[in-house]
Amino acid sequence: MSDTDPGPIVLTAEQIKRRKARSLAIALVLVSFIVIVYLVTVVKLGPGILNRSL
Repeated sequence: MSDTDPGPIVLTAEQIKRRKARSLAIALVLVSFIVIVYLVTVVKLGPGILNRSL
């Protein structure tokens, strides 16, 4: 370590709250994107794709 190293960064309660809110927003956007891609795929392939034999 050098003499100019300030040490570990300590977040305030407000910063932690904002980080959690931002993480939740990113997660919701990601899940929404996945659902949209899935629905578009089903619509493009048609509803018959769900009734195929395995």
